[in-house]
Order: sequence, then C-alpha cells, then structure tokens
Amino acid sequence: MATRPKIQHPAVLAPLAPGTGTLACVSWQSLAEPEEVAAWDALALQASEPNPFFESWYLLPSLRHLSRDGQVQLLRFDLDGQLAGLLPIVRQGRYYRHPFPNLANWLHPNVFCGAPLVAAGAEVPFWQAMLRWADENAGAALFLHLRDLPLGGPLQDALEAVLTTSKRQAEIVHREERAMLASDLSPEAYWDASLSGKKRKELRRQANRLADEGAVQLDRSTDSDGLEQWIHDFLRLEQAGWKGQAGSALACSPATAALFAQSLAGGASRNRLERLTLTLDGRPIAMLASFLSPPGAFSFKTAFDEGFARFSPGVLLQRENLQILSNPEIAWTDSCAAADHPMIDHIWRERREIGRISIAIGGAARRFAFRQLVRHEVKR
Repeated sequence: MATRPKIQHPAVLAPLAPGTGTLACVSWQSLAEPEEVAAWDALALQASEPNPFFESWYLLPSLRHLSRDGQVQLLRFDLDGQLAGLLPIVRQGRYYRHPFPNLANWLHPNVFCGAPLVAAGAEVPFWQAMLRWADENAGAALFLHLRDLPLGGPLQDALEAVLTTSKRQAEIVHREERAMLASDLSPEAYWDASLSGKKRKELRRQANRLADEGAVQLDRSTDSDGLEQWIHDFLRLEQAGWKGQAGSALACSPATAALFAQSLAGGASRNRLERLTLTLDGRPIAMLASFLSPPGAFSFKTAFDEGFARFSPGVLLQRENLQILSNPEIAWTDSCAAADHPMIDHIWRERREIGRISIAIGGAARRFAFRQLVRHEVKR
C-alpha cells in the first residue's frame, strides 16, 4: 500500500510580520556571471526544499536552449545582502486550453519540480515579497499560477500562512501523487517488502538468463570520469527505443540534447549527479541519471535497450538503485515519474504529493474575475 511519509524539513523561522528584503525581476543573463552563479549555488545548499531543476547548473542551460528571447525572467529575492530566493517567471497568454492570461513559474517538459529555491527561514518574507510584486506588476495577468509545487512542505506551509494573514484567495486546482522512495529499511529488506515472492523469483530467473548472454556488470559513478561517453551512450540508447519513435527522446532535438549534456556536466562538477549503468559484455543496456540534492534526490532520466526487454533490465537496474537507501545524506528520492507509472509504482511504495496552485493578485476587479474563474475550475 502506498504511503506518504512525513518528510523532515527545516522549520519556517520567519515571523508573519511585514516582510523584509527586496525582490526584483531581472534578466536571467544577469545571474549567469561567475559571482552570481556562486551566490546561486550557495542558495541551493541552504534551500528549505531542494529543487535541482532550478539550480544554476540545470536552469541556465534550460534558459539558454529552451526559452525564447525575453520570454523568461528571474525573480530574485535578497535578504540581508544575500541571495535568499529565486524563481523563473513567465507571462502566459493562455491557461492550458483557455485564453486567460496569467503569471506562472516557468517549466519545460524536462523540469519535474516547480518549487522556488528559498533559503530555510526566508519562506514567509519571500512569499510576501513575491505576492506584492505580482500585485504591482500584474499587467494583463488575471492570477498567479504555481505549477508542480510539492505539497505539505515548508514552502506550501509558509505560502498558506501568508495567504491566510493577507486574506488572499488561492486554490489547489490540481494535485497528483507520484512514486517516492523514503524508508529506514535496508535495500534488501525494502525489495523483499515491495515485491511478492513470486515476482522476486521471476526477476532472479531473468537476471540468471541475462547472465547466460554474457558478462553482466553494474557501474555506479558520482564523478565526471567517462561522462562524455556516458552521455553519448544514453542519448543513443533512449533514441533507439519508443521515445525515439515518438519523437520525444532527448536526442530528437539539438536543444534538449545540449541541455542533457551540459546539465549533467554541471551537476557532476558540483557532486550533484549519480549515474548507474547496467552493461552486458561492456555494452550499456540500462542507464539511469539521478540528481542528488540532500536531503533529497531526483531520478532524472532512465533508458534501457528494448531488445533485452525479456530480461527486464530497467527493473534490474532499479533494484540496484535501492542502494540509495544506504546513503546517509539522502532521506528520500522523487521518482519524477508520472502518476500511476506501470513500473516504478510497484517498487517504490511511498508517494509524493504535487500540486498546482492558483492565487489571486491585483485589485478588486481582477480578484473578482479570478474568483469566478477558479470557482468553475474547482467545481469541474
């Protein structure tokens, strides 16, 4: 049975007094300078909730390759002279299928968490400053829409406190649960508890049959050694499968291929990357790239050779991936998978709740319009 573990986070320390600090909307290029990147990296290390997708080494390549000129800007929040909050923001002319302009955190299909990077203890003044900015700079936007925000953590708790104090309407307009790994069990005990004896026996048989095909080896790496070749092999492996046929593999677009290569190199240089590779006679048949953002981790991308599907190489690799339970710095791992994923949901038994939150901004007329819009959406 899937469970939602209580994740320990730093406490919300800031009072609900009028916020201090300054928030500015700036070009993302202004934060690409070395001294700004260093401050950005320092913020990531003290963030109340980890989000590698908004760290410098992932977000900057995303912006370089996937944002249109001038489309995306960054909200930067400074507190006591230090960078204490950061969120990419975009003005959208549509709200999914509807022609409702809005302000939203910027995401792309390879971003799996939309939480802003906020220093622990600065959550309340960050949200206060952000909502003031949205009120004063709404433009044509009818509301603020925050996508893929983890629910139940310090960021949402602080946001709810600010909303309550300011009597500002907001609604969770969508929520879903995705597989998560968070347990005090050993990797072996977790594996035994997750799968039936019959299923474990079948996987042992498949592992033995795979070994009959040649030399099987599992490689785990957290450094940059051989990274360029690993990236090449991963892109080739993913494109050879169903994602390549569907046109959604990373290598199908020069932009996403470049993002993958540059972000993995940046993550490895900061000790934020773990790579797993299952090889047969030296040939990769299953690969996994995970981002390490203590106390959390994120399973970013996985691929396997569909020619060996009868041996379940992806599942065999996930068994080895359970070794992350032994990492004292990692308390939980987000699968980054769609809800009800047919494979990982049967192995990882915990769940992480993710939501979309729409928030009223601006003056009375704009808030009245928002109230009508969100009432129909929640009812539907």
